[in-house]
Amino acid sequence: MTAPAATGAPRLGGRGRSVRYRLNAWLPVLATCVILVLMLGAGQAVFGDFVSPRLLSSLFDNNPFLIVLAVGMTFVILTGGIDLSVGSVIAFSGLLGAQLFAAGWPAAAVLPLMVLSGTLIGAVVGVMVAFFDIQPFIASLAGMFLARGLAYVTSLKALPIHNDALNWLLGTSWGVGDWTTTPGVLLSLLLVAIAFWVFHYTRFGRTVYAVGGNEQSARLMGLAVTRTVFLVYLISGTCAGIAGVLFASYTQSGNPLAGLGMELQAIAAVVIGGTILTGGSGYVIGSLFGVLVYGLIQISITYMSVDSWWTYIVIGVMLLLFVVFQRAIAARRRR
Repeated sequence: MTAPAATGAPRLGGRGRSVRYRLNAWLPVLATCVILVLMLGAGQAVFGDFVSPRLLSSLFDNNPFLIVLAVGMTFVILTGGIDLSVGSVIAFSGLLGAQLFAAGWPAAAVLPLMVLSGTLIGAVVGVMVAFFDIQPFIASLAGMFLARGLAYVTSLKALPIHNDALNWLLGTSWGVGDWTTTPGVLLSLLLVAIAFWVFHYTRFGRTVYAVGGNEQSARLMGLAVTRTVFLVYLISGTCAGIAGVLFASYTQSGNPLAGLGMELQAIAAVVIGGTILTGGSGYVIGSLFGVLVYGLIQISITYMSVDSWWTYIVIGVMLLLFVVFQRAIAARRRR
């Protein structure tokens, strides 16, 4: 037998393959960053005084609850699941807080209960998915109807919230010059940082990636797959409860219609940020950039003085492009 002919391409050792794999994994996040920069540049070229500290501040000030939802959704999608209940949890937790505040309860008790309401809904969805092997779409759909139904049982109309501790989260601004931020924004960024640490420096985070990559292989490796799947939905529900607190602070009210479609916005932000819907690949930093892209599209639509529904059209086109881009990257990895 003759030796195979050289291809002219250098052979990569284990270290070289690892570096190339990591670069491929970060490509969707880098693509999101490039799109964000291009959008800022295009806005500056078209509108003039577009890129400014005030604009950058508003990107965060108007979306802290969506950032928190995207953090929780990243955990779920990385395992190959989905959580449709988070938008309804925002409505339920907000109305629960409004009723308790109206009854004279202190903020030290109400705010944890608002978060806990989301944790309990997440636990219900997690039990159905992890222990009863129900499809995540069906289980979270049941959780969505449950949370929305509880919201309507709590109140059929919007209830105002007058509480200094709650309103302080997004009603207090800190900053220098035109650059401002709020405690709620800092809380959302803190959750992003914590999630990044969990994903990359803990055994649980590595297990999340392993489950999303190949659940059967993760089981054969002796990883706690069932517990991990349950915990990611628990985390998602908890994040939804925190987002409910932030949204109630943003609107200063509880509303049974709050959060409608927000679960889809969170999923869109995570996908635009580079997380693959089939699981196993993605970064929470990318989800943050995805939220910023979503917010920048909303601001750009406002600057152009056109109907706000164009936001959904642009997001739909971007989702299609990112899904195709992700498929191309996946095919490249297989080769």
